[in-house]
Amino acid sequence: MNYWDYIGWKDRFATAATTERQKVYARTLKQRYVYTPEMVVDGRVHESGVSTAQVESLLGEARRQSAARTTPVLKRMVDGSLRIWLAAAKLKSGPADVTLFVYDRRHTTPIERGENNGRRIENFNVVRHFETVGQWDGTERLWTVSGDLFKPEHGLAVLVQQVDQGAVLGANKNELLAAG
Repeated sequence: MNYWDYIGWKDRFATAATTERQKVYARTLKQRYVYTPEMVVDGRVHESGVSTAQVESLLGEARRQSAARTTPVLKRMVDGSLRIWLAAAKLKSGPADVTLFVYDRRHTTPIERGENNGRRIENFNVVRHFETVGQWDGTERLWTVSGDLFKPEHGLAVLVQQVDQGAVLGANKNELLAAG
């Protein structure tokens, strides 16, 4: 998130789009403000997620609230494009957004100042681009996304999520190359 930039904590991976996504979550989850670190689980619950107990509690709460799931089938095609297929399913709460996330699997960043000067930080699954590829109304659907949006080494994830970043109905990922 880029909202810390003004005090000198510039996150080289932050974008205005990811900050806006966090602000939408804040509205949807009825938060008074956005904060970091924050984990949003299943589009339903949030917490700082800094301890194992907090994470386990979030996962348990999301499981208790979750309805039936749908899993998007992802297939990279020879031409580099991605096919996203969803089977027919009954939706209880209206249409869902189908959002593609393109991410780098790993980055190592040297820390060049402050109390951690000389150390390195490992960042995993850094989102580089995301976009809604369509809406799903519960009928069987197939979308094809151009390979121009990503490279073979990128990881791809698809979320099926109630509109306005509501509950997550399903998710899947596709990674061609091992992290290294």
